[in-house]
Amino acid sequence: MTDLPDPVRRPQPGQLTFAAPRRGKPPKHLADLDSAERKAAVEEMGHEGFRAKQLSTHYFERLVDDPDAMTDLPKNARQDLVSGLLPTLLTPVRELRADAGATIKQVWRLFDGALVESVLMRYPGRVTMCISSQAGCGMNCPFCATGQEGLTRNLSTAEIVEQVVAGARSLRHGDLAGERDAEEVESPLRVSNVVFMGMGEALANYRQAINAIRRLTDPAPDGLGMSARGITMSTVGLVPAIDKLAAEGIPVTLALSLHAPDDELRNELVPINTRWTVDEAIDAAYRYYRATGRRVSIEYALIKDINDHGWRADLLGEKLNQRGKGWVHVNPIPLNPTPGSKWTASRRGVEQNFVERLRAHGIPTTVRDTRGSEIDGACGQLAASTA
Repeated sequence: MTDLPDPVRRPQPGQLTFAAPRRGKPPKHLADLDSAERKAAVEEMGHEGFRAKQLSTHYFERLVDDPDAMTDLPKNARQDLVSGLLPTLLTPVRELRADAGATIKQVWRLFDGALVESVLMRYPGRVTMCISSQAGCGMNCPFCATGQEGLTRNLSTAEIVEQVVAGARSLRHGDLAGERDAEEVESPLRVSNVVFMGMGEALANYRQAINAIRRLTDPAPDGLGMSARGITMSTVGLVPAIDKLAAEGIPVTLALSLHAPDDELRNELVPINTRWTVDEAIDAAYRYYRATGRRVSIEYALIKDINDHGWRADLLGEKLNQRGKGWVHVNPIPLNPTPGSKWTASRRGVEQNFVERLRAHGIPTTVRDTRGSEIDGACGQLAASTA
C-alpha cells in the first residue's frame, strides 16, 4: 500500500507556487505515450509491436482495461500488457450526485495518496466534464477552495486523460441521468466537452496538459478522437504560457479567469496579477484570438460588494473593446460558497445590472450555470474532501 502524501502547508496570503513539490512519478501508462512510443514499449516488453494498436483500441475506443475482455490478444500476453501499460492510476474514493443525477462529482485517490476531483455534467445535447490538472493549486486565489489548499503536485498526462476515460465509461454504463435528445438516441453517448477548470492551473503544468489534449483529440485508436473545439483551457493569466499555447496549433477555447478589471482589486483576488497585470493578461488573450481565430471567454466570479460594481462592468467593457470587437465573451459566475469564506455571491439585481452594463458595451455576456454547488462540485469549490 502506498503511503499517504505529507500534508501540504497552506500558502500565505498572496503567495504563488509555480514549482510543484518533487514526488515519485506515477507508473508509466499507455496514455503517457504517443503511438510510436507505445509500439516501442510493447516491443521492449517482448511482444509484437502491432499489439500496441490493439491495446490502444481497447483503452481509447472500447474503454476496456480488463485483460479478460481483450480476446484478440494472446491469452498469455494479456495480463502482461495490461499490468505493464494500463496500471491503475485513479482509485475512486467518493462519489456525489446532484441535479437529479445529471451531475456527478468523483473524488479520486492517486498512486501516492494525493486526491483530485472531476465532475461529469449532462446538458441537453452534450456531456461536459470538468477535469483536474494538478492536485491542489499554487495560484492561491482567496475565494477558491482549491487555491487555499496549496499545491501538492502536478498530474501526469495519463492521470489527466484517465479522468475523461473514466467519465466515458460512466456514460457507457448508464450512470449519468438525464434525458437524451433524438440525435443522442441515434448515436453513442460520449463526453463531448472537456474543461480544464477543475483542480489546478493547467498552464502551470504545461507539457502534461498539452500532451493530455493531444491524447483527447488524436483520432481513435491513438486517442479519444474528441474535437479540439470542445476543449476549454482555463487560466488565471500566465501570459508566457498563453502565448505558447497559441503557437501549438490546437484550436482549444481559452478561458481567462479575470475576476476584476483593475489591478488594485485583482492583485488581491488573483495574486498572479502581481506578475502579469490586467492589461497584460487581456492583451495575451487577444493575441490568442488573433492567432487561433477562437473567441476567448472571460470568467468573472461575481462577489457581493467586492467586484460587482457597475463601474467595474463599464471598465471591463471598455478594456475589452479597446482590443477590438467580436473576439470575446464574458461569463459572470455567481460566487460559489466555500468553507469559512468571508465572501458571498452578488445579489440577483446587482448581477443583472452588471450583465446589462456589459451588454450595453456590445460585449456578449452569459451568466454561467452553476452546477453541483450543493455537492461542492461547482467552480472554485473543488478541495478533494473525503468527508
